[in-house]
Parts: sequence; C-alpha cells; structure tokens
Amino acid sequence: MAERVQGVTVVDRAAVSAAAARLARAEAKRRPCAPVRDLLGSTDITAAYAVQQRLALERLARGVRVVGRKIGLTSAAVQRQVGVDRPDFGILFDDMDVSDRAAAVPSEWLLQPRVEAEIAFVLGADLDTQDLDLQQVRGAVDHARAALEIVDSRIAGWDIAITDTVADNASSGLFVLGPERISLDRFEPREVSMVMSLDGREASTGDGAACLGDPLEALLWLARTARDFGGPLRAGQVVLSGALGPLVPVRPGAAVHAEISALGSVSATFTSSE
Repeated sequence: MAERVQGVTVVDRAAVSAAAARLARAEAKRRPCAPVRDLLGSTDITAAYAVQQRLALERLARGVRVVGRKIGLTSAAVQRQVGVDRPDFGILFDDMDVSDRAAAVPSEWLLQPRVEAEIAFVLGADLDTQDLDLQQVRGAVDHARAALEIVDSRIAGWDIAITDTVADNASSGLFVLGPERISLDRFEPREVSMVMSLDGREASTGDGAACLGDPLEALLWLARTARDFGGPLRAGQVVLSGALGPLVPVRPGAAVHAEISALGSVSATFTSSE
C-alpha cells in the first residue's frame, strides 16, 4: 500500500505489481481470485488506480484501443449491493463494445456478470481544462444513448472493497449501446425513468436522479477525476454515466431488455452454456 513521505503519496510498486499480476492471472485463467486489498489496503485509491493503469497499459500493448470511460457505483442501491460507499471509474476499450453482437453476447467471455441500465454520453469536445463546470460538461456532449453495462469481477464472489474494484478496472466487463442518438436539447438526463427486464420479467427500475442526483453531475465528477489522474476525456469518447437502478445477475442464456424514457430501448441476449 502507499505511504506518505513529506506529504507526498508514494505508491508501493511491489504491491501494485503483485495486485496486477493476481488480477491478470484471474482474467487469463477464467477463474476469480482473492481480493487484492491484502496488498493495497482497503482505502488507498492512488495505489488502486496505479494497478488499473498498469493493467490498461498491458491491454493497450496487445493492440486494443481506449474508447471512453465508465463511472461506477453512482447509485446508492448499487453501492449497498456491493458494499462500497463512493463512485469510481474504469476505462472502456474497443473490445468491450458488443453492441453489434448484442443478440448473442458470449457468456464465455465473462466470469460473474451482472447487468445495469445506464445513459451513455458520447462527447463532441475534450474535457481537459482546469475550470470544468456543469455548463461546460453539458456543452461537450454530442448525444446520449441508452446503454447496458455488463459489469464483471475478477474477485471471487464479488467480495470487494473500493480498492479491489478500482484496481479491477472498476469491475468492467462489456457494454451495449442502444440505436437511438438523442441530443441534450431533447431531454434532461436526471428526469429519465428506467425499467429493465430479465427473461421478460421486471428486474430493476430507477431514474436519472439515482445517478449521483443527475447523470451530468456524474459526468462532471468523472471529467475532473480523469483529468486529475492524467487521462482527460476526449472528443469521440463514450462515457457510461452509472447505473439508474439496481444491477441484476445474469446467467448464460439470459435475455435482458431495458427501456429508458427519451432514449428508447437496449437489449442483450447471452449465449447458452449448452
């Protein structure tokens, strides 16, 4: 874990390396691992993001591209579900976007998947200045889309503290974007309502206010935080703004459908294990 020397946080590189190696093995072997908070501590966000960045660089070296960010744990209901009390963020890569194969999302790519319905913002301008505010963030959004985030965890049994999930790329898995593209002059993100069904039965409901009070406030939080961690949001990137309601576990063969008012619908069907 990190220690402070003359007021400056110094990250334990050995702990970061060991945590990254544990998570990478879990991903490669398709077998969840023990939490990494024994290496990082339960509150050291700086060390946890260092692990996330190390794993991201390894992924980039394999040829994938960054296409955006996801904001995690913005909903109080989701925070209660996983036992974490603050938001975090992860990196979206191009191989996580399964919008074009939403009718058959490969279950074998996932370990312990759960699904949540969200608003996806697509940016038309960079968000990298020091004086970011809500008006600037709103103006940077080109359009919004309904989205499903398929979260996953390399940590066995979702036994996570904040450092575990941050290190594990904010428990990222895959995502699906809905077909409709709606500009912000046509709706207010905090006023949307959401109903998500699993195999035809209502499984989760919520609204825009569940996402830090307003999904645009969540976007502002992310823009400032990502900038401060050295990776500002850029034009063309996708931002998953956080859950509008409780997340739902899914099994192979499951069909998920979400309706988000003003944004339309988005669906995903998971391949069967048979």
